[in-house]
Amino acid sequence: MTNRSGMKLGDREFPVQNDMLKEGDPAPDFRLTANNWSTKTLADYPGMVKILSIVPSLDTRVCAAQTRRFNEEAAGLGEQVVILTVSADLPYAQRRWCAAEGIDRVFTLSDHKDMNFSDAYGVHVTDLRITQRACFVVDQHNIVRHAEYVYVMGDEVNFEAALRKARELVGE
Repeated sequence: MTNRSGMKLGDREFPVQNDMLKEGDPAPDFRLTANNWSTKTLADYPGMVKILSIVPSLDTRVCAAQTRRFNEEAAGLGEQVVILTVSADLPYAQRRWCAAEGIDRVFTLSDHKDMNFSDAYGVHVTDLRITQRACFVVDQHNIVRHAEYVYVMGDEVNFEAALRKARELVGE
């Protein structure tokens, strides 16, 4: 694990709880809430490559663009890759946003209940109770193969690096 300083929003820096994951670390298990209020864990995606797209809130410009981009890219990744967008938004809001935006290939999951995912993955912006923008690619054996934390809240993730790693893991 790698230590970190925080996340920047405007001219302010906010603390982010826990250490950052790095490539080669085991992906921490999680309990996230799906749009239908069911609980999802890593075990729900056996043998799949998982792109974990972490956003502060779907109702912001950059987060919406990130989710739309991964939704577009999902069609070309095949059935062996699943894309999960995680935020602390309520499942109601995630479902409403996805319906309004036509998001049908990315699964949105909420960490609103206890922020356990955010704590385990080192993305919990404690003062704001949101998730820091980040992107992880987790292989079929639940090992982190790509980890990116975005320091400035308004910056985008490196889509190409994450997509390249996912394709590499499924042998394309």
